[in-house]
Amino acid sequence: MRRLTKKKALTLVKELDAFPKVPESYVESTASGGTVSLIAFTLMAVLAFLEFFVYRNTWMKYEYEVDKDFSSKLRINVDITVAMKCQYIGADVLDLAETMVASDGLKYEPVNFELPPDQRLWHMTLLHIQERLKVEHSLQDVLFKTAVKGAPPGKTPRDSSSSPNACRIYGHLYVNKVAGNFHITVGKSIPHPRGHAHLAALVSHDSYNFSHRIDHLSFGEAVPGLISPLDGTEKISADYNHMFQYFITIVPTKLNTYKVSAETHQYSVTERERVINHAAGSHGVSGIFMKYDISSLMVKVTEQHMPLWKFLVRLCGIIGGIFSTTGMIHGLVGFLVDVACCRFKMGAYRRLDAPLNPQGEAQNGIPAENFIQ
Repeated sequence: MRRLTKKKALTLVKELDAFPKVPESYVESTASGGTVSLIAFTLMAVLAFLEFFVYRNTWMKYEYEVDKDFSSKLRINVDITVAMKCQYIGADVLDLAETMVASDGLKYEPVNFELPPDQRLWHMTLLHIQERLKVEHSLQDVLFKTAVKGAPPGKTPRDSSSSPNACRIYGHLYVNKVAGNFHITVGKSIPHPRGHAHLAALVSHDSYNFSHRIDHLSFGEAVPGLISPLDGTEKISADYNHMFQYFITIVPTKLNTYKVSAETHQYSVTERERVINHAAGSHGVSGIFMKYDISSLMVKVTEQHMPLWKFLVRLCGIIGGIFSTTGMIHGLVGFLVDVACCRFKMGAYRRLDAPLNPQGEAQNGIPAENFIQ
């Protein structure tokens, strides 16, 4: 009984075979079939190779949500060179709540405003990258992928052998997560009951020169490899009494790639500058003012790539599709060739069967000896 049951089961399985085998005696190999097979296998290999590169490639996915973190501090990373001596200028932050933030994290270093040739070359390269980023926004995805975790590389020391004519202000400071104003102006800042003030009266107007170069300005965690919109900005002032303003909108960003996971910030900026001339009605204070505001939306940037199962499905689709399509095309071409040959042979036989006239020619005017006997 068990053997009978097994035989019935095997018989049932054989009847369900969707791929019946054809005996080799009924299979005929042709040169055209071999040529089509060679083309099909080559095409399969090329497309499978390209599909593997698609599988290896990654892309950035952007998601948006409301930023619910208002209690944490915002870090500002600064590296700015101003064409004035360090004892004549001061930098600090005043937020929207009129709270003056201590600038203890900033350092002042006397330097020369002109860059050495190697640093000038890097500065020009950075400006070129900034121009391309404005046109090709997809380059930002490349920067996200190349970002790495860790401390940013140290700055190359500048040549200060001659008398320094500028001041490099660099470092970081932590501010409240509200709108504020980071500024560099004449005189050191001092506390004031209504905010703060700068001791500008002791500095001569002839020494004013707010020409500056922003080597780096970013918000949040410093991530090496990312380029901020103001990096490389250089402004030359033709007038000693000049105001430079940068209106910055900060967007909190969570970056998750295969190399780094960080909470940083992107920002957009609008620039404005004008000469201070009280007689002409242009009032204000000479200096560099960066007024920033924080967006309530947060961007989540995640690096993704094709899952393995999807790659295998696409690969099977490529191989099976090419195999089936080339088989159908080969069969259709063979059928058309057979039909054409058959019609040609039928035409030849009709000419052989045509009646002859008394001159020994067929009625169509062709001599009978020209036909195949």
